[in-house]
Amino acid sequence: MVKLQAANCLLKPSQRRQLQSWLKRAIHLGERVGDFILTITVRRVGRMFAMQASVHNTAGHFGCRAKGQTWRDVCRASVRMLALRIHNERLHAAAMA
Repeated sequence: MVKLQAANCLLKPSQRRQLQSWLKRAIHLGERVGDFILTITVRRVGRMFAMQASVHNTAGHFGCRAKGQTWRDVCRASVRMLALRIHNERLHAAAMA
């Protein structure tokens, strides 16, 4: 399950769809781990964007943060970090079983 919270900035529907398409791999990996909940908060800090993501699943929970000049840069960095961390959790869970 994915929760997207826009704190003090409005996200256009096209931005929401774009973020969902970028997150497809991370969501698929998270669902395979089990009990997957992803919460993403987007806010503006001055002229910059900040994105905070927290993941809760069967393997544990973690969070990651990214800051950048544009919305796209922040999303790209966050999605890459999330996919990498969830992939590592999946590998670790498979090795333990």
